[in-house]
Amino acid sequence: MNNIILNQKKKKMNRLIMSTFIIVIGLIILFFGIVLSVSLGAKHIDLNTVLSIMLSPSNDINSKIIHDIRLPRVIAAALVGAFLAVSGAIMQGITRNPIADPSIMGITQGATFTIAIAFAMKANIGSSGLMIFAFIGASLSGIIVFLLSSRSIKGVSPIKLVLAGTALGTLLISLATAIAMYSNLSQELSFWIAGGLVTAKWEGVKLLATFGTFGVIAAIILSPKITILSLGEEIAIGLGQKTNIIRFIGIVIVIILSGSSVAVAGNIAFLGLIVPQIVRSLVGPDYRFIIPCSLVLGANLLVFSDIAARMINQPYETPIGALTALLGVPFFIYIVRKEAKSL
Repeated sequence: MNNIILNQKKKKMNRLIMSTFIIVIGLIILFFGIVLSVSLGAKHIDLNTVLSIMLSPSNDINSKIIHDIRLPRVIAAALVGAFLAVSGAIMQGITRNPIADPSIMGITQGATFTIAIAFAMKANIGSSGLMIFAFIGASLSGIIVFLLSSRSIKGVSPIKLVLAGTALGTLLISLATAIAMYSNLSQELSFWIAGGLVTAKWEGVKLLATFGTFGVIAAIILSPKITILSLGEEIAIGLGQKTNIIRFIGIVIVIILSGSSVAVAGNIAFLGLIVPQIVRSLVGPDYRFIIPCSLVLGANLLVFSDIAARMINQPYETPIGALTALLGVPFFIYIVRKEAKSL
């Protein structure tokens, strides 16, 4: 008995050390990624100039490029990547489904659909208005998928969740495309469907930070309960957990994080699938470690993906959603085949 307790304590300590290492190294890499992203572009600015301007802003052209264009863009990339990764981790935990992700569940497509409606209304609503529309779409699609996949009051069917999310997501993207074509807004909406950060400004960063801070704090508070729920429905109920309430709160957090992300960066797929899986293989199944590590690695992944999107085909930009899909689709196939073999 004592050996079992000692082994559990040792495993927990090892996971704590690994998660601390990932967070610290990840933050260091993220800092260099931010500096590199600010430096690279159509106008190259050397690293020494970037660091001096970031520490002491001036009124020259380089300072304006950095502070008005590149800095809000890279900060938005870090926040969006972090939020989508945390959203994916929460969805995988509350559904016990390793391929759960806001884009696969139809949540990001719902936000894109309502943004298409906002464009068709031709109303000058700004970033705040777009975020409200994105929240409405994310909320409605998330609730519909959740209800369609509920097999009983005891829980949600993971298979039905994927099927319902994929079907609804495809329908909503098709409707968004139809609205854009009918209203001659295909070019405007193509950004939101493909995903990108070219329009990210300080207003969007402030909105992301405001809503995202609340969502991340709530996710960290909820993480011990998500860990218990991920062990199984019967175990969680046996330990006195109110599973439906945990799932509902988790879905609300996902809607907040993914809705705000789509409002700023469009429909970026698979990031919420890739990062939590990698983190789980490194730190184990405890969501007290998975969520903060996913936060840091998700930020890194999207910052460096954004750098690649800008540099692959200069002076044009490659849709960042296409790059994450190139990474995510093989990863998705690998996980599906792995799960199929375990059945």
